[in-house]
Amino acid sequence: MALPEFVVVFCTAPAGEAEKLAKALVDARLAACVNVADVRSCFWWEGTVESESERFLVAKTQHRLLDRLVERIRELHSYDVPEIIAIPIVGGYAPYLDWVREETA
Repeated sequence: MALPEFVVVFCTAPAGEAEKLAKALVDARLAACVNVADVRSCFWWEGTVESESERFLVAKTQHRLLDRLVERIRELHSYDVPEIIAIPIVGGYAPYLDWVREETA
């Protein structure tokens, strides 16, 4: 099975830090666009259920940039184990995908 050309990458981060992450990824052309939204996360951490306000980042990029994007998030992120999940884009509006390709060339 061929790898997808494009992926969406999900990441959560603390308020304030998320906007800096988004800008760094776009500035480095590792993502064409990063949406940042408020979320409330509930998760297990070190044996306890936690609930935190966070920011949810949704980055659109090319699959070939995924390893570099993950590395950049790891360099900048304050969490020990940040959520960084990539999901393939299997289709979409061609002009938008062309724009993602151009902006991450």
